Amino acid sequence: MGRDVPALEFTRDDRRRFRNKTHACLDVFARMLRESRFDFERPQVGLEIELNVVDAAGEPAMRSTDVLEAIADPAWATELGRFNLEINVEPRRLHTGGGPDSWEQEIRDALNHAEEKAAAIGAHLVMIGILPTLEVKDAGPSSLSGDPRYHLLNEQIFAARGEDLLIAVDGVEKLRTRAETITPEAACTSTQFHLQVSPDEFADHWNAAQAIAGVQVALAANSPFLFSKELWRETRIPLFEQATDTRPDELKVQGVRPRVWFGERWITSVFDLFEENARYFPALLPLCDDEDPEATLDAGGTPGLSELTLHNGTVYRWNRPVYAVVDGVPHLRVENRVLPAGPTVADVLSNGAFYYGLVHALVEEDRPVWSRMSFSAAEDNLHAAARHGIDAHVYWPGMGEVPVTELVLRRLLPLADRGLERMGLDAARREPLLGVIEQRCVSGRNGATWQSEMFHHIHDIDHAGRHEALRRMTQRYVEYMHMNAPAHTWPVD
Repeated sequence: MGRDVPALEFTRDDRRRFRNKTHACLDVFARMLRESRFDFERPQVGLEIELNVVDAAGEPAMRSTDVLEAIADPAWATELGRFNLEINVEPRRLHTGGGPDSWEQEIRDALNHAEEKAAAIGAHLVMIGILPTLEVKDAGPSSLSGDPRYHLLNEQIFAARGEDLLIAVDGVEKLRTRAETITPEAACTSTQFHLQVSPDEFADHWNAAQAIAGVQVALAANSPFLFSKELWRETRIPLFEQATDTRPDELKVQGVRPRVWFGERWITSVFDLFEENARYFPALLPLCDDEDPEATLDAGGTPGLSELTLHNGTVYRWNRPVYAVVDGVPHLRVENRVLPAGPTVADVLSNGAFYYGLVHALVEEDRPVWSRMSFSAAEDNLHAAARHGIDAHVYWPGMGEVPVTELVLRRLLPLADRGLERMGLDAARREPLLGVIEQRCVSGRNGATWQSEMFHHIHDIDHAGRHEALRRMTQRYVEYMHMNAPAHTWPVD
């Protein structure tokens, strides 16, 4: 939902027209798929990283607008809260232009430049799944971004719910709190990997991404704290599922689907996902443009399918389909949304290498994993991984219930290595990236592990108060983040 929208009220006629336009877009999309009108000859990968804004003490700073003005770079954009923002990294082919090394340098240069500009006005940037120092008072109405599209989205979600949100997570500790806005969602800061694919191969890539979502989260968990409570290792998952839920309890009981959605089945076409969105979810932002998509296509042009893509942006699948037009040519992408931000650029790119390589290898298998695994097992894996992190047990065909570290070391790392090789990455580039994943599994440590251990060291041994321990842990986190050594190597002292 990256476009600007005006502040307005919607009528019944707006909603009827939007539904009709969305279905017209669906018909045109189906025709485009039949006629193979998509760019996929030189597929690219892309990356978005969300970050938190803090002050020198590690406390949330409601200064995203000031920081964006200081950075003055169109690659940076607002996010839902006044305490976060996002960078969009230029897409590229994975194995060209210097490969992952140049990508890492480009990202580090961009983040360092942004940090320098932010520091000049007394702010700092943190890549972390949930900012540990964030408190309930920091996620109220006044913390919502000034961008009109977020206020409009907030109004529509609460109009659909008819009541405040309940945020309830039972983990190491228990959290129960209510919210009158969707601002708690802003606590969820993520890394999003994009993978451009052909229409014919989209379903296999999406199915593969769904199958490994739990493994990804277990390895990369980095969100153990929310509102001063230690909860799940990747608390981002349940928080995001609850913070944008348009359903009151009665609709949940009736089986109405949530807008933050894993899905309910393996797919055979990208069309399945867009069609499900239109069938199951009422429009939150029924904004129509003037384009007639069928007339545009008949005239030899490329329709933007504005209503279809806007609606798709308000259904928060963990692996989301993306239709986009670049230089007049349409393409399709899988947007992988399950991972938290951070802890370091080195960690992020290792997560990306594992994801891209493993998906590629799974798609090439003669008996794909999704033909041997129930969809519900993949969803159960995601929540087990979010709860337990790198200590999780997950299900995998041929192995049954197994520690995720054993599964990765024995089965998935070799597959990821093979996939990256087939994508054109030589061993000198593959091994350092996948070596980070390997050492996480060997050590049993990742960002969430370090955060928990560091907090308890400060709180239990140094006898600091709870918030003070979280604040000092956050400051230490920022120091190590800038060193760019992977989080499994960080000391606890």
